Amino acid sequence: MSDRRLRTRALRSLKNPNLRNMARRRTEPAPAGDTAPMPKVPDDGANGSVMDAALYRDGLRVATPATLADAYKRLRKDSDALAWIGLYKPSERELVSLAEEFDLHQLALEDAIQAHQRPKLERYGDTLFVVLRAARYLDDVEEVDFAELHIFIGPGFVLTVRHGAAPDLSAVRRRMEGEPELLALGPEAILYAILDTVVDGYVPVVDGLQNDIDEIETEVFGGHPWVSRRIYELSQEVLEFQRAVRPLSGMLEGLAAGFSKYCTDEELQRYLRDVADHVTHIRERVDGFRQALADMLTVNATLVAQQQNAEMQALTEASFAQNEEIKRISAWAAILFAPTLVGTIYGMNFTHMPEVDWVYGYPFALALMAVVCFGLYVIFKRRNWL
Repeated sequence: MSDRRLRTRALRSLKNPNLRNMARRRTEPAPAGDTAPMPKVPDDGANGSVMDAALYRDGLRVATPATLADAYKRLRKDSDALAWIGLYKPSERELVSLAEEFDLHQLALEDAIQAHQRPKLERYGDTLFVVLRAARYLDDVEEVDFAELHIFIGPGFVLTVRHGAAPDLSAVRRRMEGEPELLALGPEAILYAILDTVVDGYVPVVDGLQNDIDEIETEVFGGHPWVSRRIYELSQEVLEFQRAVRPLSGMLEGLAAGFSKYCTDEELQRYLRDVADHVTHIRERVDGFRQALADMLTVNATLVAQQQNAEMQALTEASFAQNEEIKRISAWAAILFAPTLVGTIYGMNFTHMPEVDWVYGYPFALALMAVVCFGLYVIFKRRNWL
C-alpha cells in the first residue's frame, strides 16, 4: 500500500470522531473501579453480519474469505481482484473497519451507521454511495414492508449493507456469477444488477396495491362502514412507496450523466436505460394509485352524505306524518270535548238554574252541542287538520 494512502487514512482518522473514539478505547486503560474484564470485540468481522464475501477476477470467483480481515489480506495480495462484500446490519466497528480499508468518506460512513436515509446517490471522489429502499408486499397483513440498502462502489470493491430482509442479494450474486461476462465489466455491473433487482421487487408491491384498491372500490359502493379508514391507511402506504420510487429517476439520470466521464460500457448503458424505463412505468402506476384513492375518498364522502341525506329525509317524512296524525287526533279531541263541556255544565243540577225549568232546554242543549261540533269541524277542515 502506498505512503500517500496511509497518510490519507491517518488524516481521516483524526477527522472522524468515531475513529478517534475507537482508537481511544483501544489505548485508554480501564477505570480503577471496574473489576470485571472488558469484553473483547473481534476486529475481523466474524460476528455474523458478513453474509457473503468473495473476490472475483474476470467474472469468476477466486476466493471466499470468511472474515473481513481475511478479505482485506487477500485483496491486498491481489490488487486486480474485485471484492464484493455483503453485510446485514453490521456493527459500527465493522463499518469503521471498512471505511479505513476502502477509504470511505466520513459523511457516507455516518449515513451508513445512522441508517434511515432517503434514497440518494452521491459521489465522493472515485467512490459512489447509493441508498435504496427495497420494498415487499406482505399478503397476510396487506401491507408494504420497506428495507434500507446502502451500497458503496469504488475501484475494485462493492460493499452492500442491508438494514432489512429485502432485497435478496444472494439471488443477485448467483445471477451475476452465472453471467461472468457481465460480472467482468466491474463494480458498475453489480450496482446495476442490484438496482434492477430492487426495481423488479417493486412490481409485486404495485400488484398488491392494485388488488387492495380494487377491493376498496367494491367496498365503497357496497357501503362498508370502515372503508374511509382503509382508504386513508392505503394512501399512507402509497405515499411511502412514492418516497422510495421517485428519487430513483434522478439517481438513474445522474448515473447516465457520468457515462462518458467514467467510460461506462455500452452494455451497462443499455442495462441502466432498461431499469430507468421500469422505474418510469412504476412511477406512473403509483401516481395513478394516489389519484384513484383521492377520487375514491371523494366518492365515498359523497355516498355517505347522500345516505345521511336520505336518512334525514326519511326522519323528516316520519316526523311530518306524525305531526299530521297528532293534528287529526287533537282536532277530534276538541270536537268531542265541546258536547262534553255542555253536558257537564247542564249536569251540575243546581237549584237555581234558568234552563232547568225550560221546556226546550234539552233540545237546546243538543242543538248547541251539534252547532259547536259542526263549527269546530268546519274550522279544522279548512286548516287541513282533518
